[in-house]
Amino acid sequence: MCELLGMSASVPTDIVFSFTGLMQRGGRTGPHRDGWGIAFYEGRGLRLFQDPAASSESEVARLVQRYPIKSETVIGHIRQANVGRICLANTHPFVRELWGRNWCFAHNGQLADFHPQAGFYRPVGDTDSEAAFCELLNRVRQSFPEPVALELLLPGLVASCAGFSRLGVFNCLLSDGDWLFTFCSTKLAHITRRAPFGPAQLKDAELTVDFQAETTPTDVVSVIATEALTANEPWTLYAPGEWRLWRAGECIASGVVAG
Repeated sequence: MCELLGMSASVPTDIVFSFTGLMQRGGRTGPHRDGWGIAFYEGRGLRLFQDPAASSESEVARLVQRYPIKSETVIGHIRQANVGRICLANTHPFVRELWGRNWCFAHNGQLADFHPQAGFYRPVGDTDSEAAFCELLNRVRQSFPEPVALELLLPGLVASCAGFSRLGVFNCLLSDGDWLFTFCSTKLAHITRRAPFGPAQLKDAELTVDFQAETTPTDVVSVIATEALTANEPWTLYAPGEWRLWRAGECIASGVVAG
């Protein structure tokens, strides 16, 4: 299956350290050789890098590692294809415009007997992941033609993700640049780093960073991944059916949907 990477931070932060660890799993320390992508929000703008090649061998991935883009919200993905061809159109994350904002989505899992109705948003590729993203946005657009407060939007996001998870495995990351929504049906983990910061060592590469030298005492940075990326830090595992909403590095809402 695929692996996910997300970040929510209180200040613009680079994700090179975590990204470097994840990229090793795309063909070197893991089997996810079928493409990768990462999206960085910059205000309402979105920088998107994608490559259908293995991330551990990708020149584009090396470019991103050498180019420490700072962002408050990031969504990344490495792919092990099970539905859809290996091609750029099927490479996560996927992006669509809604309410004048770029919505970004990445999915880990597979849905069975999933037949969404045609709507305003349609897939460009042929993955169940992109089809689910389009279906989710169609539901939001139909329920709320105009922008609404996050507290009104959230129940529909949770209900849709819970419904998708009943069709198979549905771990996902979703953002409009202001918030980051995460849903776990089988596997997801997170860590929140805040003062006092300390060193962190990657599991998949010989790389250690002392975050105390890279941060200020008021910084808060949360990283979400399919599996823990570091070997010396206490990551928290999501429960099946658990969702969390992140903003500026903090979890501002959470819950668990019964299976």
